[in-house]
Amino acid sequence: MKDTYTYQIGDNLYLNLTNRCSNRCTFCVRDERSTYEGYPLWLKGGEPSAETVTAEIGDPTRYREIVFCGFGEPTYRLDALKQIADYVHARGGRTRLNTNGHGSLINGRNIAPELRGRIDGVNISLNAPTAEAYAALCRPQREGAFAAMLEFARALKAEGVCCWFSVVDCIGEAAISQCRAVAAEVGIPLRVREMIE
Repeated sequence: MKDTYTYQIGDNLYLNLTNRCSNRCTFCVRDERSTYEGYPLWLKGGEPSAETVTAEIGDPTRYREIVFCGFGEPTYRLDALKQIADYVHARGGRTRLNTNGHGSLINGRNIAPELRGRIDGVNISLNAPTAEAYAALCRPQREGAFAAMLEFARALKAEGVCCWFSVVDCIGEAAISQCRAVAAEVGIPLRVREMIE
């Protein structure tokens, strides 16, 4: 079976660049299934080149957004991500990054300046209001992940990159309220999304 590098849901085209992730979230759909929305997202033949992905995208204006989001953390593939985003923008398309916010931690530098002008919106999964709660829920594989995620959000805001935090509704109203306070302190919006069943 051919690996799935791009997959369409609604009006958006999603890009599955890697299966590597710096979290092991307790609620992650990839722990329970090999497919999402009918698409097999586990990569068996290795990670795709930027050229392979752009060839599959074709004309990006056919979609509302081109979204970097698959069975992994897209910023592990930062160079490919940037190359693909440049391709999309050069052809009049819009881009979004769905991320756990560990991109700077993963790459060992502040990557926010590299996303300015390339990514039109960044959705950062907050999911918990404290480092302790985050560790229990998201099980990060790197030290300082919660603080790094907050710093990444601040860096994006400083660069003028549109960004927001998101949480899944399964964490409960009290935690959502606390997450709103965290988002307000950072100075970006919070969006609550439904748990994927």
